[in-house]
Amino acid sequence: MLLGTNNFRGAIECKLTEEHLRELEGKLLQAQKMEVVGLLASGIAHDFNNILTAIIGCGNVLQMEIGKDDPLRANVDQILASAERAKGLSRRLLSFGMERVSDLRPVNINSVIDDVKNLLTKVIREDIELKVSLSNEELIAMADTVQIEQLLFNLCINAGDAMASGGILSIKTESAKLDDEIAKAIKPRIYAVISIADTGSGIDKNTREKMFNPFFTTKVGKGTGLGLSIVNGIVELHKGFIRVDSEVGKGTVFNIYIPMAESKIE
Repeated sequence: MLLGTNNFRGAIECKLTEEHLRELEGKLLQAQKMEVVGLLASGIAHDFNNILTAIIGCGNVLQMEIGKDDPLRANVDQILASAERAKGLSRRLLSFGMERVSDLRPVNINSVIDDVKNLLTKVIREDIELKVSLSNEELIAMADTVQIEQLLFNLCINAGDAMASGGILSIKTESAKLDDEIAKAIKPRIYAVISIADTGSGIDKNTREKMFNPFFTTKVGKGTGLGLSIVNGIVELHKGFIRVDSEVGKGTVFNIYIPMAESKIE
């Protein structure tokens, strides 16, 4: 009887060891993928910076030549503002997959969305209606403005791809105090919530389980499989989490939870 018990324990230990090895193999594969992504992103970022330098230089010359009352001045200012945002994204590319560096400071999430909503209308197609509904209260979070903007662009581009025949893209913010199991696993607190919803094709359960993995994509010949992986990395850096509600044929909602800060805006 004792021998049988020992054999049983040995079988359990063997099974646990095999599961642990599989887990370690998965983590090693993930680390190797992220290393490749980091090298690729670094090379792209350096070339991208060279292009941006030329754009910003020419833009500054135009800005000096065009008077403040010239109707074209607003277009030049928009070009330069967009180029500066692109420089910020380039910095994030350099840090992606390596030791990630964030410029976290108290910011109003509503202000970040309000600043980029006009640019978002240029990213999505004309047959998609953008609706933005921001909370009346200030949602102050310790956040990196450039990374939050990148998160918004990535999710909005994905939402647009999911609405092949047009539809409605909604961005909403609110505060939420969570005390369920997911929140307890991190830390019960008040969160700033960014909800990005589309009326597109939806996401099936199998895809939802894989969609944050690097290089996973359903856009054959089009997507890189890095968009949602970057989004997930940004949210993790902000010590938040993501909830995805979706049903095939009935659209998708990405809820981004970012811990609220007690500090005032700088």
